[in-house]
Amino acid sequence: MTTAADAMAPAGKLPRQIPYIIGNEGCERFSFYGMRNILVPFLVSSVLLAYLPEEMRAGAAKDVFHIFVIGVYFFPLLGGWISDRFFGKYNTVFWLSLVYCAGHACLALFEESRSGFYTGLFLIALGSGGIKPLVSAFVGDQFDRSNKHLAKVVYDAFYWIINFGSFFASLLMPIFLRELGPSIAFGIPGALMFVATVIFWSGRNKYVHVPPSPPNPDSFLRVLRTALFARAPGQGRPGLVVAGIGAVLAAMALLSLFWVIGSAESASAAAANGVIAVLVALGFLITGVGVGASLQLDRARSVHADEAVNGARAVLRILIVFALVTPFWSLFDQKASTWVLQGQEMAKPEWFSAAQMQALNPMLVMLLIPFNNLVLYPTLRRMGVEVTTLRRMGAGIAFSALAWVAAGMLQLWMDGGDVVSITWQVLPYALLTMGEVLVSATGLEFAYSQAPPSMKGTIMSFWLLSVSYGNLWVLLTNAAVRNDAVTGQIAATGLTENAFLMFFFAGFAFLAALAFAAYARHYPMQDHYRTA
Repeated sequence: MTTAADAMAPAGKLPRQIPYIIGNEGCERFSFYGMRNILVPFLVSSVLLAYLPEEMRAGAAKDVFHIFVIGVYFFPLLGGWISDRFFGKYNTVFWLSLVYCAGHACLALFEESRSGFYTGLFLIALGSGGIKPLVSAFVGDQFDRSNKHLAKVVYDAFYWIINFGSFFASLLMPIFLRELGPSIAFGIPGALMFVATVIFWSGRNKYVHVPPSPPNPDSFLRVLRTALFARAPGQGRPGLVVAGIGAVLAAMALLSLFWVIGSAESASAAAANGVIAVLVALGFLITGVGVGASLQLDRARSVHADEAVNGARAVLRILIVFALVTPFWSLFDQKASTWVLQGQEMAKPEWFSAAQMQALNPMLVMLLIPFNNLVLYPTLRRMGVEVTTLRRMGAGIAFSALAWVAAGMLQLWMDGGDVVSITWQVLPYALLTMGEVLVSATGLEFAYSQAPPSMKGTIMSFWLLSVSYGNLWVLLTNAAVRNDAVTGQIAATGLTENAFLMFFFAGFAFLAALAFAAYARHYPMQDHYRTA
C-alpha cells in the first residue's frame, strides 16, 4: 500500500494519481444524475404511484424524490465514520461503490415493483451517500502544504467533471426514458457506475492512503462529553441542561413517528412524515449537545489537551456555517422536482422534455468556474475586494434567492393564463447555477481546509448532511400545504400555491444570506492541510 511518504509528487507538482479520482467522479456523477434527473418524470407516470388519484401523483413524486435526496446526504455520516475509524477512505469507497451498482441494477429490473424499485433507491442512497464525503476528502489527502495551492485548482476541476457528467446525463437520459423505456434508461447509469468503480480500483497502488484513526481519547465526541459532565467549583452545569433539553425534544420527535405515519393520507406522505420526524429529532440532539458543550467547553481542558479542545471548538463553529447553508439546498434541489413540474406546464417543442432543462445547470457550471477564476475574481481583487471563501458562499445563497424570485415571476405569468415558453426558465437556472458555483464548489474546499486532521471524513459528512436538512425544509413545507388552514391562508394572498411557495423559499434564502454574512464576519479561518 502506498503511503504519504513515498507517493507524494515533487513539491509544487500535481499528484499523478489525481486523474483516476477525477475519471471515477465523472462516470459516477453521470450515473447518479442520470437516474436522479428522470426520477420525478418516471414516478409521475409510472405504475408505482398508480394507486393514487392523478392530482396527488406529482406531490407524491416530489416526496419520494426529496426523501431519496435526504437519504443520499444522510448516509455520509455512516460512510465518514466507518472510513475514519475502521477501513480508511479507499476501502470504504470501493466496497460501497459495489452496493451502489447493486442499487442501479434494482431500478433497471424492478420498474413495476414498488418494493424492488424503492430497495434500489435505498441502496443507491447508501452507496452514493456513503462514498460522497470520502471522494472529495480523498482528493485532499493527495496534497500537502507544499502543493496545497494546487488543491483549489483540482477541486474546481473535480467540480467541473461532476458537471460534465451531469450535463450529458441531464441532456440524454430524458430521451432514453422516452424512447427506450425505464429499464434501459435506469440500466445505463448502472453501467457507468460500474465503469467508475473499475477506474477507481485501477489507481489503488498510486494513491496516498491515510490510515483510519485509532480510538482517540481526545476525540471530538469525548471532548464534548467531558465538557458537558465536568463540574466547576461554585458553578452549575448549564450546558448539560441545554443538552438534556435537546435530548428530550429529540425523544419527543421520535415518539411522534407513530402518529405522523398513521395519520398520513398515502404511503409516500407516511414516508415523508417519518423522515421528517427522524431528521427533526437528530437536529434537536445535535443542536442541544453542540450549544450545551460550547457553553462550558473550557472545562474539558482539565482532561484533554488544548489542541483537542480547540479542535472541538473549531468543529462547532464549522457546524454553524453548515447550518446556515441549509436553505440554499432547499432551493437548489427543487430544480429537479418543482422546476421540472413547472416546465411541464410551459410551451415547448414536442421532442423536448422539461427534465432536459436541467442540462443548463452543469453546462453553466462548466462555463462559470473558469469565468469566475480567470475574470471575475481577479477583477474584484484589482478593485480591492477580497474574494474570501465565506464571502463567496454568502453571495451564493443570495443568488439562489434571486433565482426563485425569477421562477416565481414566471409562475405568476403562467397563473395569469398566458402561454409561457420554457426558454424563460434559462434566467432562474442561470442565477441558481451562479449560486451553486459560489456555495457548493467553495464548500468542498472550505470543509476540507477547516476540518482537523482526524475529522476529515466526518466533517465532510456534516457538510453533506446540510443537504439533507435543506430537503427537510422542502418536506416540511409540502406537509404544511396539505393543511386546509394553511392553504386557506395562501389563497387569501391572491397567489396560487405554486407561486406562493416560490416566493416563500426566496424569502427564506434571503434571510439565510443575511444571517450567513453576519456570522462570517467573525469566523476565524483555519489551515488544516497536512504538513509535507
